[in-house]
Amino acid sequence: MSVSSQVTDFNDLKTDLANRLRGQTGVTATDNILGRMLNIALQDLHMGMDYKLPWAERSARLITQAQYSTGTCTATLGSTTLSGQSTLWNTANSFSVNNMRANGKIRIAGSLVPYTISSISSDTAAVLSSKFTETTATTQTYVYYEDEYDLASDFLRPVDAQRFSDEINIELIGRTEFRRRYPTNSTTGRVAVASIIDFAPSGNTTPIRRVRFAPPPSTAMTIPYTYITGNLAVSSAGVGQANLSASSDEPIIPLRYRHILIFHALYHLYRDRKDDARSAEAKAEYTDAMLRLSADHEVGGNRPQIAPRVNAYANRARRPYNYGTARSGRY
Repeated sequence: MSVSSQVTDFNDLKTDLANRLRGQTGVTATDNILGRMLNIALQDLHMGMDYKLPWAERSARLITQAQYSTGTCTATLGSTTLSGQSTLWNTANSFSVNNMRANGKIRIAGSLVPYTISSISSDTAAVLSSKFTETTATTQTYVYYEDEYDLASDFLRPVDAQRFSDEINIELIGRTEFRRRYPTNSTTGRVAVASIIDFAPSGNTTPIRRVRFAPPPSTAMTIPYTYITGNLAVSSAGVGQANLSASSDEPIIPLRYRHILIFHALYHLYRDRKDDARSAEAKAEYTDAMLRLSADHEVGGNRPQIAPRVNAYANRARRPYNYGTARSGRY
């Protein structure tokens, strides 16, 4: 880093922070403390603000799975075994994806509820995730479908709290409302509604976020969507990651704003490590910088507008005699 240039990478940030504290650089214990404070600052800056920060937005696409109903199937009361007749469950379709997959769902003719597929071992053999609890179904018609899909690995949350996809007009609702509206969600059709759902981590400590659609898609289709990334740093090789780690890592924040991280870290270090009254000054500087950042709109960005409330006036204009009389003085 040039001594006269804006801070750029993780090493620059730690060095500048240490210099402002008049501390020694290159000491491992100190570097670890400074690094943690800067990463906390990076996360905190985006907390509640990320939907306003264009650099945190990403776009992705997912392809839905077409329903599959070729052949018939047999399910036995009290068993998880599912047998197919003239089926191709383990065969790839036109998208190089098998016609039936684990975690997909199957609705068997005459059944009251759909069942989740646990595994598929051949074109005619699969295992349900729970035992079949209804009268044995022999050579019955069925519909296999998928209503849940993986999201981008760095997906944090949607950009729009009301729309999952603007391009094809998919409404976004909360998971409780989704369960209330679609308790079984087993009738396929054109996707109209989506909800973000969370699953426990598997294989690592990262929670799994997926999207659930209603109705479940009946055909394969591409669904574009935008989201806020959880990767707030990037390596020198251009790989996104949640935190700053290596010396050459950089925050995704544009260069002109990166010094704001130092103000945030200074506030906490002065307060928690030094019990220094300068923490108030650092906090004020951070707050002022964040206010200026919030007001620094991009070209075409949303700006505050004054919109008069005219509904009441319009209603009275349409029905002038429904709001009292001149003699009563009520309008």
